[in-house]
Amino acid sequence: MKIVLAAVNAKYIHSNLAVYSLKAYAKEYEEHIEIREYTINHYREDILAGLYGACPDVLAFSCYIWNMDLIRDLVTDVKQIMPEVPVWLGGPEVSFDPVQELERMPEVAGIMVGEGEEIFQGLAGHYIEGNGKLEDLRGIVWRGEDRKIRVNPPGIPMDMNRLPFIYSDMSGFQNRIIYYEASRGCPFSCSYCLSSVDKRLRFRDLELVKKELLVFIEHEVPQVKFVDRTFNCRPEFAMAVWSFLAEHDRGKTNFHFEIAADILTDEELKLLGTLRPGLIQLEIGVQSTNPDTLREIRRSMDFKKVSDRVREIKRAGNIHQHLDLIAGLPFEGMESFIRSFNDVYELRPEQLQLGFLKVLKGSWMHEKALEYGLVYQKKPVYEVLCTRWLSYGETLRLKAVERVLETYYNSGQFSHALEELVKVFEHPFALYEGLALFYEEEGFDRVSQSRIQKYDILLAFAVKTDPEREELYRELLLLDLYLRENVKSRPKWAPSQEQWKQESREFYRQEEKRRCYLPDYEAHDARQLAKMTHLEFFRYPVNDPVNGAGAKRDGRTVLLFDYKHKNPLTNEALVLEIEDIGDNDYD
Repeated sequence: MKIVLAAVNAKYIHSNLAVYSLKAYAKEYEEHIEIREYTINHYREDILAGLYGACPDVLAFSCYIWNMDLIRDLVTDVKQIMPEVPVWLGGPEVSFDPVQELERMPEVAGIMVGEGEEIFQGLAGHYIEGNGKLEDLRGIVWRGEDRKIRVNPPGIPMDMNRLPFIYSDMSGFQNRIIYYEASRGCPFSCSYCLSSVDKRLRFRDLELVKKELLVFIEHEVPQVKFVDRTFNCRPEFAMAVWSFLAEHDRGKTNFHFEIAADILTDEELKLLGTLRPGLIQLEIGVQSTNPDTLREIRRSMDFKKVSDRVREIKRAGNIHQHLDLIAGLPFEGMESFIRSFNDVYELRPEQLQLGFLKVLKGSWMHEKALEYGLVYQKKPVYEVLCTRWLSYGETLRLKAVERVLETYYNSGQFSHALEELVKVFEHPFALYEGLALFYEEEGFDRVSQSRIQKYDILLAFAVKTDPEREELYRELLLLDLYLRENVKSRPKWAPSQEQWKQESREFYRQEEKRRCYLPDYEAHDARQLAKMTHLEFFRYPVNDPVNGAGAKRDGRTVLLFDYKHKNPLTNEALVLEIEDIGDNDYD
């Protein structure tokens, strides 16, 4: 007897925490359980062939909004080629209205509703050892032999300490993001979120959490994402975890947390300011700064406190901050959303996500859809199309802004050029809306671009917008380019460095002897140093963007880009200003 747990993830680097947790909890049956992971980018035929090749006696799918359409198609095909195999579903996308889902999919034998560990354990026992009857198993909605749908009593909330640690063997998670769960439930009541439905906030024992986090640190896992909905809702727990990470840090692992910034305590802020740059990153859901919108969606958030906390964290310069906005919320039209965008942009987070409302089944937002005039996609991912306050045309405008925001701001590859260019516009949103319109007018939105082409496009837009400062934008974009990569083929708009070639050679010959700027390169000669680093001669007609000063004594600034030492938050090279270029006796 074999039960196959099938997961269809959004990307290869993701892993499905749910199916691994189900298998680990049903430990007594693990030799009969196999996990098969795919992505939504796989061909349906290939997934079907893989599932067929696994020879399941029972097949169970993990269902989410991003994979539900594909799973529906797979279920239909599976039952045609393996009609004798019972198919079960679980996950948030099928838990809200399981009866309706079974009516829609007659091929499905049943649905595990809500938290699945104990439900799956009982289901595995039923199929593998013949233990118990389905009618006695809590937390399932199933189809009897007479094809009638039965609804069993709901499952009992899990004791978090009973959940097994699924990462004892890390071999199957190489080059993938690790997901970890220290708590379930959420103390808040945001109307768009399914977490607001579950008020049963439960935490894993702190000592157990510490023991498990140490495994990730010792294995030097690149990134661990906590899936807790509001990690800092219990300050003493958050403090204990962050302190532990700081004490045991090996300089390799990054930990991602979703938090509410306005409830950060002074003690937490003080601790956060001491952490190694890159040890943790924070995702902060702002969603809107419109008080009427926040009140209507039942979101408790003080944006002034959020702003103060975000700025204080940013001043420390050691934590990547990711702030979220949601377009399509009640009482938020275009004018209001632009204000929300500008409010958040002024905080200069490392990432600003412009997301769109998903009208999830089971959420309060779903119940209020008619009142709000919510028009949304009727198939997953149920994304908003328009509302009483936001037209479909305006939604499309925001979609265009989202694309250029991701390309230019959130990539972090154009920060100096954007910081100067935004000054030309009335407000930040106007910059990105203008850039989005430029993309459409020039046809750039219909084709993909190389990295260099994106620099070309931003330069063309900057020159069209502010032609008097063309040379400045060229140099700022060149600075942005070399901060990220030691490119060997210079862009066509970059000035020739031919006149500085002799000074550059002399600099590296002297550096080979003295090691004034590159002491960590002692094993390399001048030729190797020139290849491994980059020396650029800039002329700033207005300001030096690195130091904020005016033009240098001869209108020239010389910067050395050291790619061995990069900023862990921005991935930018260390930049050193060379004051004594051309001097034979610098030291």
